[in-house]
Amino acid sequence: MPVNDPIGDMLTRIRNSQMRGKSTVSTPASTLRGRVLDVLLSEGYIRGYEKNPTDNGQGEFVISLKYYEGTPVIREIKRVSKPGRRVYMGVKEIPSVRNGLGVSIVSTPKGVMSDAAARSANVGGEVLCTVF
Repeated sequence: MPVNDPIGDMLTRIRNSQMRGKSTVSTPASTLRGRVLDVLLSEGYIRGYEKNPTDNGQGEFVISLKYYEGTPVIREIKRVSKPGRRVYMGVKEIPSVRNGLGVSIVSTPKGVMSDAAARSANVGGEVLCTVF
């Protein structure tokens, strides 16, 4: 069954797996999902991920979730830009999540990056999601 919002689907799978206390979660692989996972890994929200082949040739990502003293490291993960309403922001408009404690993931012309990296590279773009 095709998914209209692949990023939203991946974020929901992560959110649901953490509520159930799972150690890993799988999601279909794509380039954009891989870039978002790279940002989550570099910011320390997940332990890691690996790509496993599947029968249909697309592959899947197996994401290792991260917990601290039994509670999930990701307290809140929200989709900002949706297929029905895209949200684009300039470099000065990119939101700071919880006074800098969280991170916004932004798709820019220079690639998918965190809000701090986008500010330092002086580029804006589509705000994909916020993580805290």
